[in-house]
Amino acid sequence: MKRATAAAACLLMVVLAGCQTADTTDGIVRTNEPSKGDVTSFGDAFDGLKTVSNVEYYASDQAVAEAKNQFRAENYGNAGALFFKATQLAPNDGNAWMGLAACTDRIHRFDLSDKAYARAFRLIGATPEYYNNVGYSYLLRGKLQDARSNFLKAYELAPNDPTVANNLKLLSSSVQNIER
Repeated sequence: MKRATAAAACLLMVVLAGCQTADTTDGIVRTNEPSKGDVTSFGDAFDGLKTVSNVEYYASDQAVAEAKNQFRAENYGNAGALFFKATQLAPNDGNAWMGLAACTDRIHRFDLSDKAYARAFRLIGATPEYYNNVGYSYLLRGKLQDARSNFLKAYELAPNDPTVANNLKLLSSSVQNIER
């Protein structure tokens, strides 16, 4: 009887050893997969398995698209939350950081927009869109000299961009309203 129980216990341990377990300590289900070079029950090795290095970028596309829709509808809080989600999914997506910065500008959280613009600059560099958005941020803050400086940098990089031209006109009208 003891031998039968011991044999059953050994058989059960062998079966359980082949099962995958799930780790959900952080809310994400992960399975314990064979490590590189291990042979699965199908005899395949994982040596040749290649992964896409930046899968997160593609996962953020849906969040960015919805965030842009929310921004166009002037739902800046919702848009900001979605852009923030996109930055978490793809930390190297400069457009998501620019969108987050624009949303935080619109809700007057300039402390957050400064951080988002700094991150965007590291990722996308000195583009006309960057300088235009930073200029608009300064315009919202009432820092007209800083706004003008950034709008002019954007204009130098993209002299035919209608958005930059419109923002320069907006700045000009803001200055005229202050002088009155």
